[in-house]
Amino acid sequence: MDKFRIVGGTPLSGELPVSGSKNSALPALAACLLTDEPVELGRIPGVKDIATMQSLLEYTGARVERRAGTVTVHAKHLERAEAPYDVVKTMRASSLVLGPLVARTGSARVSMPGGCAIGARPINMHVTALEQLGATIEQSHGYVEARAPEGLRGANVSFDRITVTGTEDVLMAAVLAKGETVIRNAAREPEVKDLAALLNKMGAKIEGAGTSIVRIKGVEKLRGAEHEIIPDRIEAGTFVLAAAISQGDVVVSNCQPEHVAALTVKMQRAGAEVDETQAGALRVRCSGRPKAVDMTTEEYPGFATDLQAQYMAWMTVAHGITFVTETIFENRFMHALELARMGANIRIEGRQAIVAGEQRLMGAQVQASDLRASASLVLAALVATGETTIDRVYHMDRGYERIEQKLAAVGANIQRVGETMRVGAEV
Repeated sequence: MDKFRIVGGTPLSGELPVSGSKNSALPALAACLLTDEPVELGRIPGVKDIATMQSLLEYTGARVERRAGTVTVHAKHLERAEAPYDVVKTMRASSLVLGPLVARTGSARVSMPGGCAIGARPINMHVTALEQLGATIEQSHGYVEARAPEGLRGANVSFDRITVTGTEDVLMAAVLAKGETVIRNAAREPEVKDLAALLNKMGAKIEGAGTSIVRIKGVEKLRGAEHEIIPDRIEAGTFVLAAAISQGDVVVSNCQPEHVAALTVKMQRAGAEVDETQAGALRVRCSGRPKAVDMTTEEYPGFATDLQAQYMAWMTVAHGITFVTETIFENRFMHALELARMGANIRIEGRQAIVAGEQRLMGAQVQASDLRASASLVLAALVATGETTIDRVYHMDRGYERIEQKLAAVGANIQRVGETMRVGAEV
């Protein structure tokens, strides 16, 4: 099993390029099932979750071609409208194919989502929304089965709480439904907006994506298209924090600064210099320890839950006490115990972590519990005294493309130990 070995204390310096967004690429790949024509997607990151989605598309009968970050999917004939457990057990995004499959074929059988153990990820909102669109749903033996032999029909869908994958799933189902669908309390994340942009290129009629009310007028058929995935805002935020915690001087390039504005505002208040030096790039400089600044996770455009662990890592070496409040997932503080092994002073009270900043962290043997926890431990190791070994970095391989190589290129003393062939590295 692969590990990262990191010797801390080196300020990062240079350029860190951001890859395409995993969380945008996954629904985009699922959307390819909606047409029998080829869809070409650019800037697809080479991460494990993408490889899993590719395997799923191929299982349904789609043909997938990969070359230099570009993936072309041709789902001319779908042989199986199913996402089996053995294929998707490591990926929580499996539910994204539920809407496209039932819209395209009239039926779908999808294994309940798996992935990181950071709390409940209920699929009930997807199910309720598809029922409103006319699908008959049954749940048994770990699977969701949806049927709409006469096709889906437009409806008013109002989510009880904001759900990104639920919004994306309904978007994809509604584009081929008869009539108009209106989604209220829709997720406003950039990934939702990016998916709508792809679907509109394919011939869909979607208005309002990126706002809380989205309108979709169903069409009879979608066509092929070409589309480039947006930059990964979570990777961008991770790199911005890596520069700050190492007290370095780094340009984070190929990003969209407005997508990480909730983070960079906090960082500026904490004492880091974060400037948009040119279009699509942020220069980050930080000398000395930051000032403690409280943070609460929220749906976009608020502070992303996927950056909470990384921000907490930075606050472990801040002047003062930081209150970190998690409102999205109920079990997303598992990294705190591992940070404590490195000398961090963190107390958990329900959905709030109280972080008392320390002068320094110390290298230790730690292990990752989920994707973003992995990143927080890497960040902490960059500033810790001595050597840190991070076990179970397969979690990180699910969402970060060659992160150890990127960090090493800007001066980090990091290496992968016991490296084996990485699934998805060739995507």
